[in-house]
Amino acid sequence: MQAITIRPTGLFEKQYRKLPKKIKEFAKQKEVAFRENPFHPSLDTHKLHGKDKDVWAFSINHKYRIKFVFLNTTTALFLEIGLHDIYR
Repeated sequence: MQAITIRPTGLFEKQYRKLPKKIKEFAKQKEVAFRENPFHPSLDTHKLHGKDKDVWAFSINHKYRIKFVFLNTTTALFLEIGLHDIYR
């Protein structure tokens, strides 16, 4: 399987810059796993519902998530990063 290419949105990059250093470190570790296998069990990747029915998310830790969409089979667009309030 080919590694996934990640393209972040401007909003994602802005939110990422504001994260605590420790969360950024966790996010980088999870990104490595995501690139190799977006459905790795440690990510808890799940499809969202309602207005975000075409969007997926995975866990950085118990509080922080990354929302994304698959652009194709080899590229993901990271939409947002943050606490559960990114689901609103």
